Amino acid sequence: MKWLQIHITVDQAQVDFTETLLESLGALSVTLDDAENQDLLEPLPGETPLWNKVIVTGIYAQEDGEEIDVDSIVTFIQAQMPDAPLSHEFIEDQEWERTWMDAYEPIQISDNFWIVPEWMTAPDAQAVNLKLDPGLAFGTGNHASTFLCLQWLGKTDLKDKIVIDYGCGSGILAVAALLLGAKKVYATDIDPQAVLATQQNAELNGVMNNLYVGLPDEFNETLKDQKADVFVANILAGPLMMLAPQFATLVKSEGEFALAGVIEEQVSDVSNVYSEFFDILEVEKRDGYWCRISGKRQSH
Repeated sequence: MKWLQIHITVDQAQVDFTETLLESLGALSVTLDDAENQDLLEPLPGETPLWNKVIVTGIYAQEDGEEIDVDSIVTFIQAQMPDAPLSHEFIEDQEWERTWMDAYEPIQISDNFWIVPEWMTAPDAQAVNLKLDPGLAFGTGNHASTFLCLQWLGKTDLKDKIVIDYGCGSGILAVAALLLGAKKVYATDIDPQAVLATQQNAELNGVMNNLYVGLPDEFNETLKDQKADVFVANILAGPLMMLAPQFATLVKSEGEFALAGVIEEQVSDVSNVYSEFFDILEVEKRDGYWCRISGKRQSH
């Protein structure tokens, strides 16, 4: 089998139309990529990040012995979108697999802690190796804010601790906490796909028995009066500030916390809001401007 890829570069406002157009022409899947190397803030769980200029790619399967009428597809697209740059290519099955998988490599978080794509061999078999399917939901360890949270978890004493992961995405932080010794992790996300991804990655790593994950209403009902020894939230500055009073109720006196998804210019505002409830002990920066804010819950 061969695969046909059709790439169309469009403005952000044209993305929905382009996706619909490609799907109407039989695309098996449609992917979105940055066309201008533009940085994005880490999205809220459930949101799809969009760049100003986007490469929309439709994937078509060509069975052995069959031919896709590429000219007709391209002519039709150009008639609908005459000003949009368009290119296409065929790739073989094996090359298609490599095109996707080669984007991921093991990530070393600390001396004894790695994130490893599930199809790869761990570089250090004796280390804590978190196996991850990067395709399930947002959060692979590559993003600076995710890396900062993983790094913080790796140096935090999690032995027999209760941990909350708020905005869990792929579940990478929740699973990491369990592999690093947490007794129980409660995780939540507003996106049902993230809940499923977290469950699947927990099962992949053999830690599902010590994890609860659910949507916020279910999470609140399950948690009840339980408070965390360790709390981590990797979302965005706006939601972090809005949720600060709620987060304060979820953390024990002297409990440890880390917040990420914050850029350098937002640190002061976020810290000012959290200083009502938490002692800010450290601000760590990565990749020029992404920051992690960490500290302890004030006695109450």
